[in-house]
Amino acid sequence: MSDAWALLESGDISGLLRHLRFTVETMEMAEVARLIERAAAASGFDDLRDAAGAVAAVPADPQRLYDFGYACIERGVSFLAIPALRTAQAAVPDSAALLGELVSALEDENRHADAVAALEAFPGDLGAWPGRYLLAHNALMAGDLERSEREAARLPEPDDERWRPARDRLRGTLARARAVRAVSPLDHRDLRGWHFALGGSVLLTLSPYGFEQGMTGRYAFVSDSYGDCRRAVDRLRLVLDAAGRRPRAVGLLDDRSSTILGLAVAGVLGLPAERFAPGSPGVLVVAYDLSEAGATGLRERAEGQVLFERATRWTDPPPVSADVSGFLHQTVMPPWGERMMAGEDGEVRRVPEDRRPVEELAAEIMRAAPATDGGDGETPPDTDEGLAALVAAVRAEWLTGPRYGVRSPGPVASSRFM
Repeated sequence: MSDAWALLESGDISGLLRHLRFTVETMEMAEVARLIERAAAASGFDDLRDAAGAVAAVPADPQRLYDFGYACIERGVSFLAIPALRTAQAAVPDSAALLGELVSALEDENRHADAVAALEAFPGDLGAWPGRYLLAHNALMAGDLERSEREAARLPEPDDERWRPARDRLRGTLARARAVRAVSPLDHRDLRGWHFALGGSVLLTLSPYGFEQGMTGRYAFVSDSYGDCRRAVDRLRLVLDAAGRRPRAVGLLDDRSSTILGLAVAGVLGLPAERFAPGSPGVLVVAYDLSEAGATGLRERAEGQVLFERATRWTDPPPVSADVSGFLHQTVMPPWGERMMAGEDGEVRRVPEDRRPVEELAAEIMRAAPATDGGDGETPPDTDEGLAALVAAVRAEWLTGPRYGVRSPGPVASSRFM
């Protein structure tokens, strides 16, 4: 019995999917379909079960493969769709519908260079919208700025109003990329530069650990501290000063962590604090983690408004991009949250959440010494001077347009824990 079937027979559907993520493109499509038919049935996903069963019965039928790929994308397992759609495309190479689903699956898996290759290989007419737009978009997300610029320059105005936001978003992203390229290399290791180009967000801190081991400035698991929060607030002030921005007040979001941090920001910057109301101009809105706080009323930018997010979840990004991100994490525990800590005897114990009033916890941040961490010595320099220089260079392209969410990590890849 293969490892995949053993996982299925044991009922470990999550383990099976993790296994298939790394093996599916080397397996026979009929076997994949039989595995997924059983797994989908056990999970109650009738649409995926039926589509997989149809492929298991006739593995080479393009329509059945298309239906299976579509069901995989809808169920959030796009990596399973890719080999099925490629098999179907080999039989029907001029199908625009197959190409569209394949590109969608590749984008879901952040395989933007592969999406470019699939679009380039299409024997038919791509058309401008969406075909050549997708070529420009995926070239940009793969880090090929020059190719994206060329393709974008060839795009006519869309006849369909539904494509105008995509056009505007592409133009804005390219404008930010041009601005940041003057002071940042925009290569496959330039996390801060690409973070700004893709989402319009200034990244305050690069992880000082594991840069050369695959993290490239992102964090995996973070146990945050009051000193780290204070350093982030100080760097936030540096960014505002470099951009010539002076908010009139701090906007407090409703969740506990954001309120704590917002009160601390207000205290350090000497600003009044008020409950956030969508559309409030001139307000510095403070979120600890937008994946937890929510993004209601934050997509459309009010005049002079700045959105600061302390901890941005890069593996499951929020629906809007903050204007300033403290750091990029996979999992974070705020300083006042429940955590595991080693005692003096070396034994690890669970420390309960700190339920003191939010004002007291905000005061802990305000009086904390800003944390410094030299890391492992392999991370590129992350100086205040370099951060301020980048902000000064891009200030004309900062705080413009809606705050779109960015689902892909873009050209700078990082290791993640499954």
